[in-house]
Formats: sequence, structure tokens, C-alpha cells
Amino acid sequence: MTVVGPFGLSVQDRDLTRDVQAGLDAVETALAEAVKSDVPFITITASHLIEAGGKRFRPLLLLLAAQFGDPGAPGVVPAAVVVELTHLATLYHDDVMDEAPVRRGAPSANSRWDNSVAILTGDFLFSRASQVLADLGPEAVRMQADAFERLVTGQILETRGPGPDGDPLLHYLDVLAGKTGSLIAVSCRIGALMAGAESWMVDTLSEFGERIGIAFQLADDVLDIASDGQESGKTPGTDLREGVPTLPTLLLEQMPADPADPADTRLRELLTLDLADDELHAEALRLLRRHPALERARRETLRQAEDARALLAPLPDCAAKAALEGLCDAVAIRTM
Repeated sequence: MTVVGPFGLSVQDRDLTRDVQAGLDAVETALAEAVKSDVPFITITASHLIEAGGKRFRPLLLLLAAQFGDPGAPGVVPAAVVVELTHLATLYHDDVMDEAPVRRGAPSANSRWDNSVAILTGDFLFSRASQVLADLGPEAVRMQADAFERLVTGQILETRGPGPDGDPLLHYLDVLAGKTGSLIAVSCRIGALMAGAESWMVDTLSEFGERIGIAFQLADDVLDIASDGQESGKTPGTDLREGVPTLPTLLLEQMPADPADPADTRLRELLTLDLADDELHAEALRLLRRHPALERARRETLRQAEDARALLAPLPDCAAKAALEGLCDAVAIRTM
């Protein structure tokens, strides 16, 4: 049996398919229960993004990591609920910071209600995640706290920027490791821990989670430029239009300008302008798609995915390991 997951993940084992799907179903039920409040309005706002759907990437990775121990251990599903509630809470806050009108195809909480409701709903989800986490033991609490500190630090670094003497590319990668990698890493780590996996496996899976999380974000950077929008699920060049630094543009800035190449000169000029203008944006997108910086971004993304794959080598061969290796293949497919 094959189940194609949210990122092209293929599970080629009947037992693993059954276990993972049962786990995801249990997580979905528990999420709906976790956001219920005695105040009906809070239940509505806290359920808003859950009902909008989502890939449940972090619970999926957690359930796969749990396969290296006892996947039916009682703490596995609650741990998956914790990481997904934490992720959802950050989305409420991100939408306020970004002034985003839409999230997962539905009006964002801040546009449907207001910023205050969105922020406080995010805080409510953090509190509910903490309640579930408290029953998982002090080590799990410490892991989640460390990951949350890194996540917030990454967000602060992104808001502050690299500074006048900082390297923008290294700064960007540090931001990704904090904002994205930390929670994906703890998803793998706490899943293996709750399942009773050996300590070296817990460490290995945590390192893999961080690296594959960064690789998927870098693949999104490439897709934002290279795709027609169907794969990425958003309008091509969205980050480019909004002036958000991503891997292709940061690599371009590091490359020496070629005064003999009019296309290179024009692209660099366009990147200093307001690309809210549709014609300028379309021209910049066309030129960046042809620029060597995009191919360099592809190669760097593939390198990150292969580094993640290499981390899995010491783990015992099993269906879960093959599924995690499939995530590395999915990164490659997304960047082609």
C-alpha cells in the first residue's frame, strides 16, 4: 500500500501506513478537544486554523520518529498535539506581524476578527499546549521549552535583520534554523523519546528533523521563483514582490556583478525597486529564473537534503527509515 503524504512522502508498508494514519486521526481528534473552551467565542477562534486544514507535517514526522521505539506508547499522540498546537499558535502571531489577510485559503484570524483576538488566541493555544505537555514529564517539558526559545529567537533575529556588519545569508540560515528547524527537530526528538527509542536514535532523529526542515524551507524559496504556483500553492514571486530576502536573492547579492551582462545588471537594478508594480515584478521574476543564482539555490537545497539523508544512515533499516529518506527525495523533486 502507498500513501502519498503532504510533501510527496510515500509510505510503502501496509503496517506503517496503518499506524501513521491511525496516529494522525488520533491527533486530529485530540486537537479538536484541546482547543475547546468554556467560552464559546474562544473555541471558535482557536478552532479557526485547525478547521482550515493543514499538512500536519510536524505530527507526521513525530509519528515516524516514534516508529524507532514503541509507536503505541501513551505519550506519542499527546506529544504530536503539543507540537502542532505550538505551530498553530505561531501562525496566529505570524499573520499579525505580516498583516496577512489569508491563511490556508481562509481569512486569517487577524482579518476575520482583529489583531488583539489573533494574538490572544495564539497565547491560548500556547497555554493549551503547555497543559498537555505537563503530563509528558520534565524531560519533554525541557525539550519543548528549549525549542520554543529557539523559535522565538529566530523570529526576533528575522525582525531585527542581520545588522550592518552581518552576513545576510548566514543570518537568514540562522533564522530558518530557529523559526523552522527547531520545532521540526523537537517533533522528531520528542516522538522518539516518548516511544522509548535509544538515546542515540533520539539525537540522530532530532538532527535529521532540523536539517530536513531547513531543506524544505529552502525548497520553498526555489519554488517561489521557479514554479507556476500549483506546486507551492501561492502566487509565484510572492516573496520577491514583498521584498522578502530568500535564498536565490541572497545568493545573487553574494555573486559578483557582471557588467558585460545586461540581464544581470537589469535584475540587480530591479531588486532595488518597489516590485509591487506588476510589470516590474514580472520582469524581475523572468530574469531571476534565468540567473545562475537560482541554480546555485537549487544546489544548496539539494545539499541540505542529502546532508539530512546522511544523518539517517546509522538508524536500523525499516519502513520508517525509508519513509524519512523519501522526504529527502521529495525535496529534490520540489526543486527540479
